[in-house]
Amino acid sequence: MIKVWDNSEIKEGAIVGDDCVIGHNCIIFPGAKLGKGVRIQCNTDIYDGVTLEDYVFVGPNATFTNDLYPNAKKPNKEGWRKTLVKEEAIIGANATILCGVVIGKKAIVGAGAVVVQDVPDYKTVIGNPAL
Repeated sequence: MIKVWDNSEIKEGAIVGDDCVIGHNCIIFPGAKLGKGVRIQCNTDIYDGVTLEDYVFVGPNATFTNDLYPNAKKPNKEGWRKTLVKEEAIIGANATILCGVVIGKKAIVGAGAVVVQDVPDYKTVIGNPAL
């Protein structure tokens, strides 16, 4: 069973595993993948190319990106990079995850951190940039 709170939406083409909870005001876009037991708190969107493995927790207002070179005038999917968050990782409130990174198994990203590079398994990172 998937629990989706009000004002949230799972778009056609998104893959969402069993026992997920999607908080208020979230969108799971086509091409996004959520494993089993994922918890996404309020005001967080999961874009195409973002994969959250089993039992990942994403705090409120976390931000994922999928484009290294965003451009309003000339959008270009060629700049999109995949992001992987491995099983049981925790993303704190207001963290920003730039595209193309891997966040390791059971890693912790502190609240407000800006992740610009891979985070090893079991590591805790904080700050801007997250270290």
